[in-house]
Parts: sequence; C-alpha cells; structure tokens
Amino acid sequence: MSGSTAQARVELAIGGMTCASCAARVEKKLNRMDGVVATVNYATEKAQVSYGGGVSVGDLIATVERTGYTARPPAPPPEPTGPAGPADASQDDGADLYTDPQADLRPLRQRLTVSAVLAVPVIVLSMVPALQFLSWQWLSLALAAPVVVWGGLPFHRAAWTNLRHGAATMDTLVSLGTLAAFGWSVWALFLGDAGMPGMRHGFDLTVSRADAGTQIYLEAAAGVTAFLLLGRYLEARSKRRAGAALRALLELGAKDVAVLRDGREVRIPVAELAVGDRFVVRPGEKIATDGRVAAGASAVDTSMLTGESVPVEVAPGDGVTGGTVNASGRLEIEATVVGAETRLARMARLVEDAQNGKAAVQRLADRVSAVFVPVVLLIAAGTLAGWLLATGEATASFTAAVAVLIIACPCALGLATPTALMVGTGRGAQLGILIKGPEVLESTRRVDTVLLDKTGTVTSGRMRLQAVVPAPGVAEDELLRLAGALEHASEHPVARALAEGAARRVGALPAVADFANVPGLGVRGTVGGHRVLAGRARLAEEAGVVLPAELREALDAAAAAGRTAVVVAWDGRARGVLAVADAVKPGSAAAVRELRRLGLAPVLLTGDHEAVAAAVAAEVGIDEVIAGVLPEGKVAVVERLRARGRTVAMVGDGVNDAAALATADLGLAMGTGTDAAIEAGDLTLVRGDLRVAADAIRLARATLGTIKGNLFWAFGYNVAALPLAAAGLLNPMIAGAAMAFSSVFVVANSLRLRNFT
Repeated sequence: MSGSTAQARVELAIGGMTCASCAARVEKKLNRMDGVVATVNYATEKAQVSYGGGVSVGDLIATVERTGYTARPPAPPPEPTGPAGPADASQDDGADLYTDPQADLRPLRQRLTVSAVLAVPVIVLSMVPALQFLSWQWLSLALAAPVVVWGGLPFHRAAWTNLRHGAATMDTLVSLGTLAAFGWSVWALFLGDAGMPGMRHGFDLTVSRADAGTQIYLEAAAGVTAFLLLGRYLEARSKRRAGAALRALLELGAKDVAVLRDGREVRIPVAELAVGDRFVVRPGEKIATDGRVAAGASAVDTSMLTGESVPVEVAPGDGVTGGTVNASGRLEIEATVVGAETRLARMARLVEDAQNGKAAVQRLADRVSAVFVPVVLLIAAGTLAGWLLATGEATASFTAAVAVLIIACPCALGLATPTALMVGTGRGAQLGILIKGPEVLESTRRVDTVLLDKTGTVTSGRMRLQAVVPAPGVAEDELLRLAGALEHASEHPVARALAEGAARRVGALPAVADFANVPGLGVRGTVGGHRVLAGRARLAEEAGVVLPAELREALDAAAAAGRTAVVVAWDGRARGVLAVADAVKPGSAAAVRELRRLGLAPVLLTGDHEAVAAAVAAEVGIDEVIAGVLPEGKVAVVERLRARGRTVAMVGDGVNDAAALATADLGLAMGTGTDAAIEAGDLTLVRGDLRVAADAIRLARATLGTIKGNLFWAFGYNVAALPLAAAGLLNPMIAGAAMAFSSVFVVANSLRLRNFT
C-alpha cells in the first residue's frame, strides 16, 4: 500500500509500549514524517495514521521500529469478507481485543505470581526485626535477586531499548530505581557491614538516616518490582474488560450460514456469502448478514444490536439486520449487503474509531507525558544533590532520590482518557448509542437547544388511523369495513393507513369492484353491492352528497388537530369521517421531558403546516415550533439559532436532515434513518426511539466527566507525590505501591461507566 498525493489512512498495532510516554514518543516520531498525521493510543495500543506524499506503510512501520517499538500492518481482508467485517479481517487489529482476551495476560500473570511469592518473605523479614535470624539478609538477597532481575526484566529490557534510541520513559524510572536499590544493597552486603551476622534492619515509612554501609533496600527493590507488576497486570486486565463491549459487538455475527443452492441447503462460512444469495434462518439462529425477507414470517430479536427488548415482526419484503436472532418461524432471506458494509460492521467501526481517538482535554496530558520522564530524572538528581549538600547523609539522599524515581506516574495521565472512552463507547454500543469520536463529548456539555425533526424522529413517519366519526345511524364497524375495503385497492399512503386501521379493527375486508381513482380527490368503487366513495369533502359535494353538521364539525376538528380527514359516503349519503395522521412515537413525550431535565430547550422543526406541527408539539410537550421549513432551510434555522448564542443539537433521520446534522454543534442521527443522515451525525442512535437521544447525551456527559475526574486525579497525584518523595516523607516501597495504585485507580474509575443506565 504505497502512498500517493492523496491522503490514505491506516491503522497500525503498536507493540512494546509500556506507558503513556512511549505512546507520546511514537506519535511524535510519526508526525515528524512529511505528510503524516498520527494519533497513538496507549490504552488500545494502536496508531491511526493519515499519510501521503510518497510515504508508504512500510516507511511508517520502519519509523516505529527505529523508535524502539514494533508495528504491524493491517492484514488483507479475505475475499469476499463476511458480515462481521473488521472482526474477520483484523488479526492485526489488536488480536488481543478480538481473540482470547486473556492470551497475553498469562506470561504477565506468571511473572507476577513468582515475583510476589518471592518478594513477600523479603518484605516480611525486612519489616519485622523479631523474624531476622542470624543471616537473614543473605536469604533476602537470594529471594530478591530473581524478582529484580527476572521479574523486572520487562522494565529493564524496555529501559535499555529506549536508552539505545536516546529516550527515557516510565520504564527508565522503574529500572533505575529498582536496580539502584538492589545495587546499593549488594554493595552494602559484600563491601559494607550489612552482611555481618546478626545485623538488624527496621522499617520506616520515611527515609533512613542510618550509616550507608549498614543499610539494604532489598525489600524496596523486590517490593517495588512486585507492586509494579501487580499494577501492570491489573491495568492490562482492566483494559481488556474495557474493550469487552467491542469484542461482544464483533462476536454478534454468525459464523456459518445455510445457503440455498438448486433448492438444497448448503452450509458455508459466512465469509463466502455474496450479495443476492438466498439463505435459510431457523428459529434460534442468528441472521448471517443484512438482507430482505424473501419467504416466511417470524419475530426477530434485535436486543443484542439495538437494546430493544420487544421482538420485531417481519414478513416478506421486510429488511433484517445481520447479528440479530430469529425468534420463531423459518425465514428465507436474500442477502443485500455483505462484508464491511453491513450494519454490524459499520457499528463496530464507529465504536473502534471513537475508542482510538483523543478528546481535546487529553492533548494537554499528552504534552505533559512527553516531557514528564526527563523532568522526573532532573528532580531525582536534584533531590540526591540537595540532600547530600543539606545533610551529608548518603543513605537518606539515596533513599529520597529512589523514591522520586519510583513514585512518578505518567501512566495515569496516559490512561485517563482512553480507558474512559473505551468503557463509555462500549457501554453506548450495548445501549444502541454510537459515539463517533471523543471530540463529540465536549459538545454535549455545551448544548442548550435541541432541534427535533418531526417526521421519523418525533413521529413514526407513517400515517395511522386516528379517529372514526360515523354519521348518525351508521355503525362504526360497517363504516370501517366498506371504507377500508375501498381504500385497500389504492396505493396512496392515506389509503394504506385507512385500510390497515380498518383491517386491525374489523378483520378481513370484502372485495372491491369497479374501482376508480379520482386524481387529487379520492377513490370510488362497489363494495358489497354499495356504491362507495372516499376522499376529500369536495369529492362528496361533486357527487351531490350533503354533509350533516356532525360531520362538518369532525372535519373542522381534524383540521385543527393537523390530521388528514377522509369523507366516506355510499348510496348517495354521507356515512362518516375518518382521520389519519403521522402518529407520535410512544416514547417521544417522555423523551422531551428527559431532554428538559438535562437543561435542553426542545424545538420542533418540520416542513409541515403550522397546524400539523402545533398539534404534534402539543402532544409531546414542546413549546417552540418552527414549521414550513424546506430541506435547504434547516441549515439556515441552525445557523440562526447559533447566531443568537445558542449551542444547538439536531436530531434527524432523513437525507434532508444531513446538512443540518453536519452544521449543528452536535448531530444525533436516528439509526433507522438514511445512510446520509447517519454519516453526518456525531452520535448515532441505533433504535428509532427518541428517548435514546437523552440517554446518549447523558452517557456522553458522564464519559466526559469521568475523563476529567481521571485527569484531575492523575495531575493531582503527581503534583502531590513528587514533593513528598523529594522531601523524604516516603520510602521507595511505599512509593512503588502508590504509583501502582495510581494507574489502577484511573482504570477502575473508568470501569464505573459499565453500570451506566
């Protein structure tokens, strides 16, 4: 994949990163290349790179390797790809995320277990003088040596690699600190007085001021190594848990499928499925890819994909989504989309892109991480020199300097944003909310006005029978039976709504003879021996039908409520009025109330007439209505509101909403809508339920709040801990435990987002 004048994008899996400073260094090196813009994420261990100007993927990998790390290019996807898309084609894409999530934790867990078993006796012997037998210090050395050398090997190896490349990272601090403590102890044992039989050693929380030749720090060297291994293990495990939602999303896809070949069922891998193939799905099986029902009827469980608990009834002609489960009847489905373009694959791509991005607040943390280690090395050197000049005590000076090296923790800064993003976006995917990127989060905090497109967002977008007003002496069922039968022969949306409503109430409809469509006015025909007409009042009047006062009142009431009224007559007499309207979705009123609770002012935006818009607004509790807006005028409405100082969110689902969604400060696209709207939105709501819009804003705000809380802790910890260590108020082992806790705290705080409801 060679570069060209056009910008290309690639995702690289980066290996060997052990802290935020590593990620900052790789990112800096890549961004120094001509035409390259890179973002490196420590939590996901990936680099998102845009490149051009003659740069190739091989050049990018070579640059990463010259920096001291490894990089893997994306594996070519199999042809044709299965509907799981990126999951099937991404053995490079962090196989740790998509395969066995515990796979690369086993060596770390083994190293931690051995180190802990050996380090505990060393710590206990050093802290409890009563247990210190005649030559206890030599047993401590024998136990501590493998912990520091073998247990700490990942730190030492990474520090050496970075040193060869002229860099210093978190591993540099850890390796320097533990080796210095161990080296000092070896010197004191062999060349000082610490190796004398009967030597006693107490434990102090602060630095020791005893004679240098009698002090050993084996408990610090072994204890710090074990604590840091524990911290790294917990951090790695938490990162796997944070990515669990994305793994679950990717695993929704079916693995194989029963395709119809010459009338026979042949089971093949999903990757071999092609557009146009017809396949069979039995009850309890997953639907292999997006398609259209060709035969059969069933209820489909979409809960794993959309969060919707009620199964959706499907019949021939209805669309279905790959990854959902057939709950009842046998279905034959024709594949319409396969591979990376399926809905499930696009969802996974959106979630992963969001997890790999960086929020604006993280940029500051990255800049701090990039200079953090050199600054800490200077502070440690200054601490050593300062203590020596002030006290002349080598032991205290050394202890304070080692504590400074060990307590510093840029990892917490590097994990603050990515872990919260991973958990927040993963939880969103489970709830049917897709956050396109971290930059969206800031917008949700500032938004104060939400524009709601009426059709398809607040309402269902389908006409439904709303009112039945029979004339005096006419039975309601008879009115519905004759009018429904006549309208059933028409394809007009109003006619379909009437026919469906009538069929639901009275059952099977009779046949129609002599059907005729009167353009712009209505329809007429013969039903059960009656000459029936249905349409505008003008159609009845032209046929010489007189409308009684009751039906004229019904027409006026329908007009006031924004409904479309249909006059029904047969055998020369008016028999009733039926009213249809675009029905408000069941959860829209509750959604509006929730948006208000979040401090947002809802505004209904529609191209419909004022009366229709006002009726819908009144039903759901919206006070401000902007009606009669043409599609191109929606952008102007957004810009006008922004010019008044409002920060605007837009919720829509159609092609005519795409420009407004892109223009608004925050665009929320209904996942049941068009691809254009989904592409333009910042947040995608997989379900067509407006209540999810409020949930999406709450989740985004909660994620942003967690990020800021993490950063506050990470900055605060380092600002407070470094002076304490430099002042000699913490010994190295306590410093190591504090450093490990700092990273684990940030990850654990982020994991609280998994409980968001």
